[in-house]
Amino acid sequence: MAPRPSLGLRARLLSAFALLCVVTAAAVAGGIYVQARIAILQRAQDAAVQAVTSRLKALYPLRSATPGLTELNEIAAAATDQNSFAVAFYRGMHSSLTASPGPPPGPPLTASPAPSPGPPLASPQGRRKPGGREPDVELGMISPKLRQVVAGGRTAWQRVVWQGRPGLIDGTPWLIIGTPLLIVEEDGTTRVSGIEVYTARSLLAEQRSIDGLAASAWLTGGAALAFAVVLALLATRGVLGPVRELGRAARLLGQGEMRTRIAVRGSDELAEVARTFNTTAAELERHVRQLREMEADARRFVADVSHELRTPLAALAAVADVLEEESARLPDPAGRAARLVSQETLNLTALVNDLIEISRFDSGVAALALNEVDVAELVRATLRVRGWSESVRTELAPGVMARLDPRRVDVILANLVGNALRHGEPPVSVRLRADAHWITLEVRDHGPGLDEAVLPHVFDRFYKASAARTRSEGSGLGLAIARENARLHRGDLTVANAPEGGAVFALRLPRRAPDPDGDPE
Repeated sequence: MAPRPSLGLRARLLSAFALLCVVTAAAVAGGIYVQARIAILQRAQDAAVQAVTSRLKALYPLRSATPGLTELNEIAAAATDQNSFAVAFYRGMHSSLTASPGPPPGPPLTASPAPSPGPPLASPQGRRKPGGREPDVELGMISPKLRQVVAGGRTAWQRVVWQGRPGLIDGTPWLIIGTPLLIVEEDGTTRVSGIEVYTARSLLAEQRSIDGLAASAWLTGGAALAFAVVLALLATRGVLGPVRELGRAARLLGQGEMRTRIAVRGSDELAEVARTFNTTAAELERHVRQLREMEADARRFVADVSHELRTPLAALAAVADVLEEESARLPDPAGRAARLVSQETLNLTALVNDLIEISRFDSGVAALALNEVDVAELVRATLRVRGWSESVRTELAPGVMARLDPRRVDVILANLVGNALRHGEPPVSVRLRADAHWITLEVRDHGPGLDEAVLPHVFDRFYKASAARTRSEGSGLGLAIARENARLHRGDLTVANAPEGGAVFALRLPRRAPDPDGDPE
């Protein structure tokens, strides 16, 4: 299952800053908005209740304890101001919504409005009744629950959003205040007179103030978000700059630039990381330099010893040749010893030659001697010289011409075919394929193939697939030299196991190898 893509460090930091800002701004602005809304509505509500109560007190004493429509209109008109309208109820009758006060006839009645109770009632959503008359539209704003509380002798109020006639009070918030008028007896006790006064005051101005406050809160939150994004960009630049520099330095260090260092700025955690990186890079450079010096000393020692051994080996080989020629006439133990000395001398000479060849590759002095050759004829010559023509099957495309170093290609083929004949099983085959730019030579045997654990190390120096192999079976440098020769041609040498069994070595070379000066032809 593919891993889920993740956001970069910059995106995560920006998101964290933005989220923190949004949450903080929403919490602060929301809290301020709620508190301000409550305060605005409470202040408007208290002022309206106080004003209604004061206006109704100015009516006392009333002319009659059983008012008619005219008296109800007078009471409603007295409770009305420029920001509200009122309606008075008495035993099923109610005043006109547009009534104005008239002259006070009849004897007065001592009465007073009820005191205000505690918290307001819940705020219902009003609805207009289909087919209702114009007064019923506003009367419908007075809920039955409010009527019930006021009829019990208590002053109460509700905030409603009335969905009435469009253009009049549609969608406008209203404060409905209900007040019963109480009769004061001579002994000071009070009783309900049955007269109820309901005042509707528009809260549109307060709603606009609240809406403005909400808009200001949103604007403040947006500005805070923009400010947070700017701060986040500055913060991420300060964090990601050193991180990018650290990543670039790590890549250069991985590519072998051991002198890579990071500029240390400040004394924070990032500066400490930079100092740690510089210390680690310095130690790594020192160790790599020591290893390279040791490796150079070892290679120089091998090269020097190999060159020093060539002269005594040449003399020893000459003596060994004489002993081998006389071994047939020597007694049996002496003859076997002479042949063994001759064989070991040849093996030692081959090892010294291989070491000298490897030292040339290590020192960079190995060069190509390029010639235009027929690759198929070169393969046949390699097999013929070593007497392998009858033992090896060939499948060679004719007319394949290439500019190669014949000696080095011969060394590669001889090593591959020799290994296949010694360690594989017949039949051993050589196949030549070519295209416009490359040639491929495949050497295959039909043995058990190579162990999977061996394949990655086949071309390592001095590596032998089996520890039981004797010294006479090779130095362990043949395949390493073969690959170096292939790479000197700007090609490569690879190995794999065939599905049907056996090892397959593939030599891939360009048809036009680069000239010794390094420029391709």
